[in-house]
Amino acid sequence: MSEPHSQRFMLWITLIVAMLAMLAPFSIDTYMPSFPAIAGELSATALQMQQTMSFYMAGFAIMNLFYGSLADAYGRRSVALLALLGYAAVSVACALVTDIDTLLWLRAGQGAFAAAGVVVGRALVRDLFDGAQAQKVMSASMFWFALAPALAPVIGGWLHTQWGWRSVFWFLTALALTLFLLILFRLKETLAKEQRTSMHPVYLFRMYWKVSLNLRFMMISISSAMFFAGFFLYITSAPTMVYEHLALGVNDFGYLFAILVLGIMIGSRLSGRMAGIWSQQQLMTVGYALMLVAAGINVVQSVLFLPSFLTTILPVSFYAAGMALLLPSFTIMALDCFPKNRGLASSLMGFIQMGSNAVVAGLVTPLLYHSVPQLALGMMGFVLLSVGLYWIGVHRPATA
Repeated sequence: MSEPHSQRFMLWITLIVAMLAMLAPFSIDTYMPSFPAIAGELSATALQMQQTMSFYMAGFAIMNLFYGSLADAYGRRSVALLALLGYAAVSVACALVTDIDTLLWLRAGQGAFAAAGVVVGRALVRDLFDGAQAQKVMSASMFWFALAPALAPVIGGWLHTQWGWRSVFWFLTALALTLFLLILFRLKETLAKEQRTSMHPVYLFRMYWKVSLNLRFMMISISSAMFFAGFFLYITSAPTMVYEHLALGVNDFGYLFAILVLGIMIGSRLSGRMAGIWSQQQLMTVGYALMLVAAGINVVQSVLFLPSFLTTILPVSFYAAGMALLLPSFTIMALDCFPKNRGLASSLMGFIQMGSNAVVAGLVTPLLYHSVPQLALGMMGFVLLSVGLYWIGVHRPATA
Protein backbone atom coordinates (compact mmCIF):
# COMPACT_ATOMS: atom_id res chain seq x y z
CA MET A 1 0.00 0.00 0.00
CA SER A 2 1.27 3.48 -0.83
CA GLU A 3 1.70 6.13 1.84
CA PRO A 4 -0.60 9.21 2.04
CA HIS A 5 0.76 12.15 0.05
CA SER A 6 0.64 15.90 0.60
CA GLN A 7 -2.01 18.04 -1.04
CA ARG A 8 0.63 19.89 -3.07
CA PHE A 9 2.08 16.64 -4.41
CA MET A 10 -1.40 15.43 -5.35
CA LEU A 11 -2.02 18.69 -7.23
CA TRP A 12 1.18 18.31 -9.28
CA ILE A 13 0.36 14.70 -10.16
CA THR A 14 -3.21 15.69 -11.02
CA LEU A 15 -1.93 18.40 -13.37
CA ILE A 16 0.54 16.07 -15.10
CA VAL A 17 -1.96 13.22 -15.48
CA ALA A 18 -4.63 15.59 -16.75
CA MET A 19 -2.28 17.16 -19.32
CA LEU A 20 -1.10 13.73 -20.48
CA ALA A 21 -4.71 12.72 -21.04
CA MET A 22 -5.57 16.08 -22.67
CA LEU A 23 -3.35 15.32 -25.67
CA ALA A 24 -6.00 12.94 -26.99
CA PRO A 25 -9.02 15.31 -27.02
CA PHE A 26 -6.87 18.23 -28.18
CA SER A 27 -5.61 16.08 -31.06
CA ILE A 28 -9.21 15.28 -32.04
CA ASP A 29 -11.16 18.46 -31.33
CA THR A 30 -8.78 21.34 -32.11
CA TYR A 31 -8.78 20.84 -35.88
CA MET A 32 -12.52 20.11 -36.26
CA PRO A 33 -13.45 23.73 -37.11
CA SER A 34 -10.91 23.55 -39.95
CA PHE A 35 -12.47 20.51 -41.69
CA PRO A 36 -13.87 22.47 -44.69
CA ALA A 37 -10.63 24.44 -45.14
CA ILE A 38 -8.40 21.36 -44.95
CA ALA A 39 -10.68 19.49 -47.35
CA GLY A 40 -10.57 22.39 -49.79
CA GLU A 41 -6.81 22.90 -49.73
CA LEU A 42 -5.90 19.19 -49.83
CA SER A 43 -8.74 18.20 -52.24
CA ALA A 44 -10.14 15.76 -49.67
CA THR A 45 -13.63 14.25 -49.57
CA ALA A 46 -15.89 14.30 -46.50
CA LEU A 47 -15.13 10.61 -45.95
CA GLN A 48 -11.37 11.23 -46.07
CA MET A 49 -11.74 13.99 -43.49
CA GLN A 50 -13.68 11.60 -41.27
CA GLN A 51 -10.87 9.08 -41.75
CA THR A 52 -8.33 11.54 -40.35
CA MET A 53 -10.03 10.82 -37.02
CA SER A 54 -10.30 7.07 -37.50
CA PHE A 55 -6.60 6.81 -38.55
CA TYR A 56 -5.67 8.75 -35.41
CA MET A 57 -7.79 6.40 -33.32
CA ALA A 58 -6.30 3.30 -34.94
CA GLY A 59 -2.75 4.45 -34.23
CA PHE A 60 -3.75 5.28 -30.68
CA ALA A 61 -5.35 1.87 -30.13
CA ILE A 62 -2.48 -0.20 -31.58
CA MET A 63 0.24 1.57 -29.59
CA ASN A 64 -1.80 1.20 -26.41
CA LEU A 65 -0.79 -2.45 -26.53
CA PHE A 66 2.90 -1.58 -26.22
CA TYR A 67 3.21 1.45 -23.96
CA GLY A 68 2.10 -0.39 -20.84
CA SER A 69 4.75 -3.07 -21.27
CA LEU A 70 7.38 -0.44 -22.05
CA ALA A 71 6.37 1.57 -18.97
CA ASP A 72 6.48 -1.60 -16.80
CA ALA A 73 9.96 -2.46 -18.13
CA TYR A 74 11.67 0.95 -18.44
CA GLY A 75 9.66 3.20 -16.14
CA ARG A 76 6.83 5.68 -16.64
CA ARG A 77 8.87 8.88 -16.98
CA SER A 78 11.23 7.91 -19.81
CA VAL A 79 8.42 6.43 -21.91
CA ALA A 80 6.33 9.58 -21.51
CA LEU A 81 9.24 11.88 -22.43
CA LEU A 82 10.16 9.97 -25.59
CA ALA A 83 6.54 9.73 -26.72
CA LEU A 84 6.04 13.48 -26.27
CA LEU A 85 9.08 14.22 -28.44
CA GLY A 86 7.70 11.87 -31.11
CA TYR A 87 4.29 13.53 -30.93
CA ALA A 88 5.86 16.98 -31.36
CA ALA A 89 7.83 15.84 -34.42
CA VAL A 90 4.77 14.32 -36.12
CA SER A 91 2.71 17.43 -35.35
CA VAL A 92 5.32 19.57 -37.14
CA ALA A 93 4.97 17.26 -40.16
CA CYS A 94 1.16 17.66 -40.04
CA ALA A 95 1.61 21.44 -40.14
CA LEU A 96 3.70 21.12 -43.32
CA VAL A 97 1.66 18.45 -45.15
CA THR A 98 0.57 19.00 -48.77
CA ASP A 99 -1.74 16.03 -49.53
CA ILE A 100 -4.52 14.18 -47.72
CA ASP A 101 -2.94 10.71 -47.95
CA THR A 102 0.15 11.87 -46.09
CA LEU A 103 -2.01 13.62 -43.50
CA LEU A 104 -3.90 10.38 -42.86
CA TRP A 105 -0.71 8.50 -42.01
CA LEU A 106 0.65 11.39 -39.96
CA ARG A 107 -2.59 11.42 -37.98
CA ALA A 108 -2.04 7.73 -37.26
CA GLY A 109 1.43 8.70 -35.99
CA GLN A 110 -0.05 11.40 -33.76
CA GLY A 111 -2.38 8.85 -32.26
CA ALA A 112 0.45 6.35 -31.78
CA PHE A 113 2.49 8.82 -29.71
CA ALA A 114 -0.47 10.39 -27.87
CA ALA A 115 -1.46 6.95 -26.55
CA ALA A 116 1.45 7.04 -24.10
CA GLY A 117 -0.22 9.86 -22.17
CA VAL A 118 -3.30 7.89 -21.19
CA VAL A 119 -1.44 4.65 -20.42
CA VAL A 120 1.35 6.23 -18.39
CA GLY A 121 -1.03 8.57 -16.57
CA ARG A 122 -3.24 5.73 -15.33
CA ALA A 123 -0.27 3.63 -14.28
CA LEU A 124 1.53 6.33 -12.31
CA VAL A 125 -1.67 7.22 -10.40
CA ARG A 126 -1.94 3.60 -9.25
CA ASP A 127 1.80 3.55 -8.48
CA LEU A 128 1.38 6.44 -6.06
CA PHE A 129 -2.15 6.25 -4.63
CA ASP A 130 -4.59 3.69 -3.23
CA GLY A 131 -8.31 3.51 -2.53
CA ALA A 132 -10.27 6.74 -2.12
CA GLN A 133 -7.10 8.84 -2.66
CA ALA A 134 -6.58 7.19 -6.05
CA GLN A 135 -10.19 7.84 -7.04
CA LYS A 136 -9.90 11.48 -5.95
CA VAL A 137 -6.77 12.04 -8.03
CA MET A 138 -8.29 10.22 -11.02
CA SER A 139 -11.53 12.21 -10.71
CA ALA A 140 -9.69 15.53 -10.30
CA SER A 141 -7.57 14.73 -13.36
CA MET A 142 -10.73 13.96 -15.33
CA PHE A 143 -12.30 17.23 -14.12
CA TRP A 144 -9.47 19.28 -15.66
CA PHE A 145 -9.09 16.92 -18.59
CA ALA A 146 -12.78 17.56 -19.30
CA LEU A 147 -11.97 21.17 -20.09
CA ALA A 148 -10.01 20.06 -23.15
CA PRO A 149 -12.99 19.31 -25.45
CA ALA A 150 -14.45 22.73 -24.57
CA LEU A 151 -11.21 24.65 -25.01
CA ALA A 152 -9.88 22.76 -28.03
CA PRO A 153 -12.45 23.80 -30.69
CA VAL A 154 -12.48 27.39 -29.38
CA ILE A 155 -8.68 27.57 -29.63
CA GLY A 156 -8.79 25.77 -32.98
CA GLY A 157 -11.43 28.13 -34.38
CA TRP A 158 -9.49 31.19 -33.22
CA LEU A 159 -6.18 29.89 -34.61
CA HIS A 160 -7.89 29.00 -37.89
CA THR A 161 -9.39 32.47 -38.20
CA GLN A 162 -6.10 34.22 -37.39
CA TRP A 163 -3.47 32.11 -39.15
CA GLY A 164 -5.18 29.25 -41.00
CA TRP A 165 -5.58 25.55 -40.25
CA ARG A 166 -1.84 24.75 -40.19
CA SER A 167 -1.43 26.87 -37.05
CA VAL A 168 -3.54 24.29 -35.20
CA PHE A 169 -0.80 21.68 -35.60
CA TRP A 170 1.88 24.18 -34.56
CA PHE A 171 -0.18 24.71 -31.40
CA LEU A 172 -0.27 20.93 -30.75
CA THR A 173 3.52 20.87 -31.16
CA ALA A 174 3.90 23.59 -28.53
CA LEU A 175 1.51 21.77 -26.18
CA ALA A 176 3.54 18.55 -26.36
CA LEU A 177 6.84 20.35 -25.76
CA THR A 178 5.39 22.22 -22.76
CA LEU A 179 4.28 18.94 -21.20
CA PHE A 180 7.70 17.44 -21.97
CA LEU A 181 9.38 20.19 -19.93
CA LEU A 182 6.86 19.84 -17.09
CA ILE A 183 7.56 16.11 -16.74
CA LEU A 184 11.31 16.58 -17.19
CA PHE A 185 11.56 19.00 -14.26
CA ARG A 186 8.59 18.04 -12.05
CA LEU A 187 8.07 14.27 -12.22
CA LYS A 188 10.36 11.67 -10.70
CA GLU A 189 10.15 8.02 -11.72
CA THR A 190 7.29 6.28 -9.88
CA LEU A 191 8.22 2.66 -10.62
CA ALA A 192 11.17 1.27 -8.67
CA LYS A 193 13.71 -0.80 -10.62
CA GLU A 194 13.02 -3.91 -8.55
CA GLN A 195 9.35 -3.73 -9.59
CA ARG A 196 10.02 -3.63 -13.32
CA THR A 197 9.07 -6.51 -15.59
CA SER A 198 10.60 -8.22 -18.59
CA MET A 199 10.16 -7.15 -22.22
CA HIS A 200 10.84 -10.68 -23.46
CA PRO A 201 8.27 -11.53 -26.19
CA VAL A 202 7.34 -14.88 -24.61
CA TYR A 203 6.70 -13.22 -21.24
CA LEU A 204 4.63 -10.46 -22.86
CA PHE A 205 2.57 -12.94 -24.87
CA ARG A 206 1.85 -14.98 -21.75
CA MET A 207 0.85 -11.88 -19.77
CA TYR A 208 -1.40 -10.48 -22.49
CA TRP A 209 -2.99 -13.90 -22.83
CA LYS A 210 -3.51 -14.07 -19.06
CA VAL A 211 -5.03 -10.59 -18.91
CA SER A 212 -7.28 -11.14 -21.93
CA LEU A 213 -8.69 -14.34 -20.37
CA ASN A 214 -9.69 -12.54 -17.16
CA LEU A 215 -13.48 -12.18 -17.45
CA ARG A 216 -13.76 -9.39 -14.89
CA PHE A 217 -11.03 -7.27 -16.51
CA MET A 218 -12.33 -7.76 -20.04
CA MET A 219 -15.97 -7.02 -19.20
CA ILE A 220 -15.02 -3.91 -17.21
CA SER A 221 -12.85 -2.67 -20.10
CA ILE A 222 -15.36 -3.42 -22.86
CA SER A 223 -18.27 -2.09 -20.79
CA SER A 224 -16.50 1.25 -20.20
CA ALA A 225 -15.60 1.38 -23.91
CA MET A 226 -19.27 0.90 -24.84
CA PHE A 227 -20.72 3.64 -22.65
CA PHE A 228 -17.93 5.99 -23.79
CA ALA A 229 -18.73 5.10 -27.41
CA GLY A 230 -22.27 6.40 -26.89
CA PHE A 231 -20.76 9.80 -26.07
CA PHE A 232 -17.96 9.63 -28.63
CA LEU A 233 -20.53 9.09 -31.37
CA TYR A 234 -21.53 12.74 -30.90
CA ILE A 235 -17.92 13.97 -30.72
CA THR A 236 -17.06 12.43 -34.10
CA SER A 237 -20.36 13.69 -35.56
CA ALA A 238 -19.63 17.26 -34.45
CA PRO A 239 -18.73 18.70 -37.90
CA THR A 240 -21.96 17.36 -39.43
CA MET A 241 -23.97 18.32 -36.35
CA VAL A 242 -22.66 21.90 -36.33
CA TYR A 243 -22.63 22.64 -40.05
CA GLU A 244 -25.67 20.64 -41.26
CA HIS A 245 -28.13 19.72 -38.49
CA LEU A 246 -27.78 22.91 -36.43
CA ALA A 247 -26.72 25.24 -39.30
CA LEU A 248 -24.00 26.89 -37.18
CA GLY A 249 -20.58 28.29 -38.12
CA VAL A 250 -16.87 27.65 -37.60
CA ASN A 251 -16.74 29.52 -34.28
CA ASP A 252 -19.76 27.74 -32.77
CA PHE A 253 -17.98 24.47 -31.96
CA GLY A 254 -16.95 25.88 -28.59
CA TYR A 255 -20.57 26.36 -27.47
CA LEU A 256 -21.45 22.78 -28.37
CA PHE A 257 -18.44 21.32 -26.59
CA ALA A 258 -18.87 23.61 -23.57
CA ILE A 259 -22.30 22.09 -22.84
CA LEU A 260 -20.93 18.56 -23.19
CA VAL A 261 -17.91 19.31 -21.05
CA LEU A 262 -20.09 20.82 -18.31
CA GLY A 263 -21.69 17.39 -17.91
CA ILE A 264 -18.26 15.69 -17.71
CA MET A 265 -17.05 18.18 -15.12
CA ILE A 266 -20.14 17.71 -12.95
CA GLY A 267 -19.85 13.92 -13.12
CA SER A 268 -16.13 13.83 -12.35
CA ARG A 269 -16.55 16.32 -9.50
CA LEU A 270 -19.31 14.18 -7.99
CA SER A 271 -17.14 11.07 -8.39
CA GLY A 272 -14.31 12.69 -6.43
CA ARG A 273 -16.60 13.95 -3.66
CA MET A 274 -18.31 10.58 -3.24
CA ALA A 275 -15.04 8.61 -3.11
CA GLY A 276 -15.07 6.61 0.11
CA ILE A 277 -18.70 7.63 0.82
CA TRP A 278 -20.72 5.77 -1.80
CA SER A 279 -20.25 2.06 -2.28
CA GLN A 280 -19.27 0.74 -5.70
CA GLN A 281 -22.81 -0.53 -6.25
CA GLN A 282 -24.33 2.87 -5.41
CA LEU A 283 -21.92 4.57 -7.80
CA MET A 284 -22.77 2.19 -10.62
CA THR A 285 -26.51 2.54 -10.03
CA VAL A 286 -26.45 6.35 -10.13
CA GLY A 287 -24.07 6.54 -13.11
CA TYR A 288 -25.92 4.05 -15.27
CA ALA A 289 -29.31 5.53 -14.29
CA LEU A 290 -28.14 8.97 -15.48
CA MET A 291 -26.94 7.58 -18.81
CA LEU A 292 -30.05 5.49 -19.44
CA VAL A 293 -32.47 8.33 -18.63
CA ALA A 294 -30.45 10.80 -20.72
CA ALA A 295 -30.29 8.39 -23.68
CA GLY A 296 -34.06 7.78 -23.43
CA ILE A 297 -34.84 11.51 -23.39
CA ASN A 298 -32.48 11.95 -26.33
CA VAL A 299 -34.35 9.37 -28.41
CA VAL A 300 -37.73 10.97 -27.63
CA GLN A 301 -36.63 14.55 -28.40
CA SER A 302 -34.93 13.50 -31.63
CA VAL A 303 -38.22 12.07 -32.91
CA LEU A 304 -40.58 14.79 -31.64
CA PHE A 305 -38.56 17.97 -32.28
CA LEU A 306 -36.48 19.48 -35.04
CA PRO A 307 -32.75 19.67 -34.19
CA SER A 308 -31.89 22.66 -32.02
CA PHE A 309 -28.87 23.50 -29.94
CA LEU A 310 -30.47 22.89 -26.53
CA THR A 311 -32.79 19.96 -27.28
CA THR A 312 -30.11 18.02 -29.15
CA ILE A 313 -27.10 18.71 -26.93
CA LEU A 314 -28.51 18.90 -23.36
CA PRO A 315 -29.42 15.16 -23.13
CA VAL A 316 -25.90 14.29 -24.31
CA SER A 317 -24.49 16.51 -21.55
CA PHE A 318 -26.49 14.61 -18.90
CA TYR A 319 -25.25 11.37 -20.43
CA ALA A 320 -21.68 12.69 -20.16
CA ALA A 321 -22.20 13.38 -16.43
CA GLY A 322 -23.14 9.74 -15.81
CA MET A 323 -20.19 8.58 -17.91
CA ALA A 324 -17.71 10.76 -16.02
CA LEU A 325 -19.10 9.54 -12.70
CA LEU A 326 -18.23 5.95 -13.64
CA LEU A 327 -14.96 6.23 -15.58
CA PRO A 328 -12.54 6.67 -12.62
CA SER A 329 -14.00 3.67 -10.79
CA PHE A 330 -13.98 1.52 -13.92
CA THR A 331 -10.30 2.36 -14.50
CA ILE A 332 -9.34 1.53 -10.91
CA MET A 333 -11.35 -1.72 -10.94
CA ALA A 334 -9.69 -2.83 -14.16
CA LEU A 335 -6.10 -2.05 -13.13
CA ASP A 336 -6.57 -3.65 -9.72
CA CYS A 337 -7.21 -6.99 -11.44
CA PHE A 338 -3.42 -7.07 -12.08
CA PRO A 339 -1.60 -5.01 -9.41
CA LYS A 340 1.86 -6.22 -10.54
CA ASN A 341 1.24 -5.44 -14.22
CA ARG A 342 -0.78 -2.22 -14.13
CA GLY A 343 1.02 -0.76 -17.14
CA LEU A 344 0.24 -3.79 -19.29
CA ALA A 345 -3.36 -3.88 -18.02
CA SER A 346 -3.68 -0.15 -18.75
CA SER A 347 -2.38 -0.80 -22.26
CA LEU A 348 -4.93 -3.49 -23.01
CA MET A 349 -7.74 -1.43 -21.50
CA GLY A 350 -6.70 1.55 -23.63
CA PHE A 351 -6.49 -0.63 -26.73
CA ILE A 352 -10.04 -1.86 -26.17
CA GLN A 353 -11.38 1.64 -25.57
CA MET A 354 -9.58 3.36 -28.42
CA GLY A 355 -10.11 0.43 -30.78
CA SER A 356 -13.82 0.84 -30.12
CA ASN A 357 -13.51 4.58 -30.75
CA ALA A 358 -11.74 3.91 -34.05
CA VAL A 359 -14.61 1.66 -35.15
CA VAL A 360 -17.12 4.32 -34.07
CA ALA A 361 -15.28 7.08 -35.94
CA GLY A 362 -14.59 5.06 -39.08
CA LEU A 363 -17.70 2.88 -39.44
CA VAL A 364 -20.56 3.72 -37.07
CA THR A 365 -20.52 7.53 -37.29
CA PRO A 366 -20.64 7.65 -41.15
CA LEU A 367 -23.68 5.35 -41.00
CA LEU A 368 -25.59 7.41 -38.44
CA TYR A 369 -24.52 11.06 -38.60
CA HIS A 370 -26.92 12.03 -41.38
CA SER A 371 -29.91 11.51 -39.03
CA VAL A 372 -30.32 12.91 -35.51
CA PRO A 373 -32.76 10.11 -34.44
CA GLN A 374 -30.26 7.49 -35.64
CA LEU A 375 -27.52 9.09 -33.54
CA ALA A 376 -29.80 9.03 -30.50
CA LEU A 377 -30.65 5.35 -31.05
CA GLY A 378 -26.94 4.60 -31.44
CA MET A 379 -26.25 6.16 -28.04
CA MET A 380 -29.03 4.12 -26.43
CA GLY A 381 -27.73 0.92 -28.01
CA PHE A 382 -24.22 1.48 -26.68
CA VAL A 383 -25.29 2.15 -23.08
CA LEU A 384 -27.63 -0.88 -23.02
CA LEU A 385 -24.77 -3.05 -24.26
CA SER A 386 -22.54 -1.60 -21.53
CA VAL A 387 -25.06 -2.45 -18.80
CA GLY A 388 -25.27 -6.05 -20.01
CA LEU A 389 -21.50 -6.50 -20.14
CA TYR A 390 -21.01 -4.96 -16.68
CA TRP A 391 -23.59 -7.34 -15.20
CA ILE A 392 -21.92 -10.36 -16.84
CA GLY A 393 -18.39 -9.44 -15.78
CA VAL A 394 -18.85 -7.84 -12.36
CA HIS A 395 -22.30 -8.09 -10.82
CA ARG A 396 -23.10 -11.67 -11.76
CA PRO A 397 -19.81 -13.23 -10.46
CA ALA A 398 -20.17 -11.21 -7.23
CA THR A 399 -23.67 -12.44 -6.55
CA ALA A 400 -22.72 -16.01 -7.50
